[in-house]
Amino acid sequence: MVKEALGMLETIGLVGAIEGADAMVKSANVVLLGYEKIGSGFVTVMVRGDVGAVKAATDAGAAAASKA
Repeated sequence: MVKEALGMLETIGLVGAIEGADAMVKSANVVLLGYEKIGSGFVTVMVRGDVGAVKAATDAGAAAASKA
């Protein structure tokens, strides 16, 4: 039984969300589920995969989004 996890990256602005999503799918074996515009400029990007891959992806996404 493979355990799957949901990873979320919350950014302010669409540019950071795109940069973070790009880094997440390129750095680990995760599936991009989509994004939600929360309001007040916040955007949440969601990915799915096994626990280790999601952890690696969210770390990479956070690093990329902070540079944008």
